[in-house]
Amino acid sequence: MTDFTARPENGCAWVTGASSGIGRAVALKLSHAGFSVAATARDEEKLGSLVAEGAGRIHAFAGDVTNAEDMTKMVEAISVRLGPPALAVLNAGVFIPVHGERLSQEDFDKTFAVNLNGTVYCLVPAVAAMKQAGRGQIAIVSSVTGYGGLPTSAAYGATKAALINMAESLRFDLDKLGIRMQVINPGFVDTPATKQNEFPMPALVTPEVAAQEIVEGLGRGGFEITFPRRFTYGLKVAQLLPYGLYFALINRVTGWKKRPLKQADDV
Repeated sequence: MTDFTARPENGCAWVTGASSGIGRAVALKLSHAGFSVAATARDEEKLGSLVAEGAGRIHAFAGDVTNAEDMTKMVEAISVRLGPPALAVLNAGVFIPVHGERLSQEDFDKTFAVNLNGTVYCLVPAVAAMKQAGRGQIAIVSSVTGYGGLPTSAAYGATKAALINMAESLRFDLDKLGIRMQVINPGFVDTPATKQNEFPMPALVTPEVAAQEIVEGLGRGGFEITFPRRFTYGLKVAQLLPYGLYFALINRVTGWKKRPLKQADDV
């Protein structure tokens, strides 16, 4: 079946995690491209600010992606108000740094709940609506941390690796349904989440640059949207190294081996 690429005339775009960072910038970029955008996040005040910038093309649908029933109702509400979504950018996510010397189950639970389960809870009703329409396009925002382990990313990276695998696996069946599946693997983007990183972030880009790359990738097609390639392709190559060389390389680039262990009272 021919790959479908969503256009504004095909229906609305649904963007989750739209109150800040990449999601907010993507929602604005899609609205500028002519899409009616359904923007979802928990923060109603920030959504209101986004709507005000959207020149009448962005519509707030506040909700929590960790509630499966709410997300099913959300897609129904979007379909009634704006028509079934032709495009879904499932971006909602959190980054909680994990340090091996002070592991917390809660950090893993919170990360998995939003990044992995939250994506699934949005994906299921989005696919159902697109199946009924006979076409659609879904892009899951993962990360290059899903390629391989990085310091402090034990929870975050695990969810992102799972999202990449999930998107790869679903691609086979969704192709037959006329639903294009894509995965977005950004490098480091200057957002509130990345400000928590405790190591140098090469090739850091702004949310606006990230949104431009993503929207261009949505229109271009293909499976993976990744940027900036000079950095992300370097990480892909690093995954081909034997583990001893890989760990040595990451330790050298991040300076992590020289960092002291975190104490219990460290912030």
